[in-house]
This record gives sequence, C-alpha cells and structure tokens, in this order.
Amino acid sequence: MRYSAYRGTVPTSPFLARTIPLADDLRSRSVFLFGPRQTGKTTLLRALFPDSPRFDLLQGRDFLRLAREPWRLGEELAAAAPFDGPVVIDEIQKLPRLLDEVHSLIESRGLCFVLAASSPVKLRRGGVNLLGGRARIRRLWPFAYPEIPGWNLRRALNCGSLPPIHFSSEPVEDLEAYCASWVRLEIQAEGLIRGIEPFSRFLQVAAAGAAQPIVFERIASDAQVPARTVREYFAVLDETLVATLLPPFTPRRARRKPVSRGKLFFFDPGVQNTLASTGTIGPGSAQFGPALEQLIYCELRSRMDYSGDRRRLTWWRTRDGSEVDFVVGDEVAIEVKATRSAAPRDLTGLRRLEAETPLRRRVLVCREPAPRLVDGILILPVERFLQDLWSGELLGGAPPVLPVGASGSAHGATPPR
Repeated sequence: MRYSAYRGTVPTSPFLARTIPLADDLRSRSVFLFGPRQTGKTTLLRALFPDSPRFDLLQGRDFLRLAREPWRLGEELAAAAPFDGPVVIDEIQKLPRLLDEVHSLIESRGLCFVLAASSPVKLRRGGVNLLGGRARIRRLWPFAYPEIPGWNLRRALNCGSLPPIHFSSEPVEDLEAYCASWVRLEIQAEGLIRGIEPFSRFLQVAAAGAAQPIVFERIASDAQVPARTVREYFAVLDETLVATLLPPFTPRRARRKPVSRGKLFFFDPGVQNTLASTGTIGPGSAQFGPALEQLIYCELRSRMDYSGDRRRLTWWRTRDGSEVDFVVGDEVAIEVKATRSAAPRDLTGLRRLEAETPLRRRVLVCREPAPRLVDGILILPVERFLQDLWSGELLGGAPPVLPVGASGSAHGATPPR
C-alpha cells in the first residue's frame, strides 16, 4: 500500500495549533499531560512555553542527575529564577519518585508544573505520588479535524492523525515502525507482558475486531492465548492509552435487553489499520464502515476531553440487533454508516433507542452530499458532522480557540509547504 497520490502535496509544518486548553488549566494548578508517543506533547510544550525551565528524562544527562539527587530539581530551579511559564518535565514516568520533589516545590514555592508522560502505567500503579489533587490530568490525542489544514477523509482513515505520520510521504512504513517501536519501548521494556509473540498475535486479532463487540473467548481462541491472558492484555492497552473498551449504554426504560459487551477502539485509525494489517481503505471496501466509526470515535473522544465534557461516551445494542454506535450521556445518539444514500433501515437503531430513552438529538453520519432532516433525525455528511462537533453545535460547549497566527489556525487554509 502506497499513498503516491499524496506525495508532493502533503503539508509539512513544525507546529500546527492544538485545541487542548492547556494554558487555561495552568492558570490555577499544575497539569499531568498524558498521551501515547508522537502525539505531539514535546512539540506542544515547546511552542506554548518556550522560556520555561525544561527537564527531559529521556535524555541521559537529565535522568541520571535527577535520579541520583532528586533534590537538585529545586536547587536548579532556584538558580534559574525568575522565569516565565510553568516548569516542564518530559517523560515523568521514567522517574516517578521525582514527584515527591515536585509536590514539595508546589507547596513551598508555589511553582506550577507540566508533567508529560507517554506511558502513565507506572504513575497509575503502586502508590506513586500523583500530587494529591494539585494537578489536573489531561490527555493529548493525535491531530483532530480542526487542527489539520486541508483535512482529507481518505488520508485520515488510512494514515491516522499522529503528527509526524499524517504529514509523512511514507506513512505506511512510518506506521509499521511506530507500532513495532511501541511494542518494544512501551510494552516489553516496561515489563507489562511476559511474551512478545502471544501479545503480537493478540494485537492483530484485537485490532481486526475494532469497533465490534468484544468476545474475550473468541479473541483468545483466534490469538491462541488463554482468555484470562486476553483480559490482562486489554488492561495493558487501556493503561498505555492505546485502546479502550467503550461500555454499553443502558436506557432509562429499557424495553429490549441490551448487550453487556464493550467495543474496542484505538487512539488512532492509522495505528489500528497497521496492527490489523487491513490494507488500503477506500469507499466500498469491507473495512470502510468500521474505519469510519473508529475515526468518529477519536474525534468525539478528543472533543469531549478537550472541552471538559464529563458525560459518558457509550454505545447501545440489543439482543435482537438494534444498535446505535455512540451515545453521549443520555442526550445525543450518533449512528455511523458508510452509505452514500441513507435508507430507512439505516435509521432503525436511532428510532428504537428514542423509544427507550428521551434524546435531545439523533444524528446519522454518512457519505451523503448534503445535510437533511428525516423524522427528527439529522443526516450529516462526515465533514459537516466534524464541523458541527468542533463548533459546539452538536454536543454543546464553546468551540476550540486556536492560537492566533499559528499555522493551521484557520481550517481549510492553504497548507504550508
């Protein structure tokens, strides 16, 4: 699979404006910034806080110095004062005990920190000091729709939105290298699994079943690993922020018995495609519908995270096959279809869910050329749906504010060359 059509036209930029409101959070307290590798944490922090003191624990010099003498953090910051912006510590999961010094400096000197981590497993396990509520937890996703100038559906489905990969002239090779590196650096190196071969088999089977109800026993059989091990592997995906199980929705007055299984979604469509060995995804292909659903999940989840929307994101399906792909809180129901012309059967799940719980809005996302309204159900083309999602029209809330003058701050602008 090659994307030769994109070569020579793919925009490249050192920094595209991000919609995460990190600067707003830091006005009141410190922040943990979590996100898988290459989502752009370091680039974002350098762009937002160019004059801040910075410690990168991936660099041997910083790591060894602070690992031997953690108290040096306070002494070096005292020598650097005064300074503008928060103190930035990158890859804090490499040295969790440094958080005791961070805690002390917040209390004694009133300093503000941004603590970035690509794998928060060590911070979530085993009594690590998470600063006792003195720091918010934020998650950085790959590029979202309003952050990409000249956004293209086919490229988003096939290549995903990881910053260095989305704009690469060789996204397939880069995605393969990324997935191999992630397994080696984040999974094997952290000691989260006992054997790389069974985990690799599990990854391919799980990725191939993304956006579908998860049956642990079936995945265990296909991957040739015990069902108990499969459950442990799913926990690893969740803890490393690579994938999560979307829980089922239970209506207020359920007339049909809902299923109790979750659906698996990855943090990026390109990573999911690569792990599943899907191949090229285009209109009419068998994987187009699940890939589109995966894309919509990522956009919904990142929009909700960035806007502070604490409503649950779930899905609904009954034993007799009625289904709605996403339910936001108990107010908004969203169905995703690959069709270019929505038929009455495509609206069945939304209609049946409305009969079981009152909904503020029902939406069908598909490839139709223009919006239309059918029996109270809003049918939206994919890009119009994304526009309404990020403007706040769909879920509510203020639209994202992109930094003035930053490249990509106006969606659809001519990409930088």
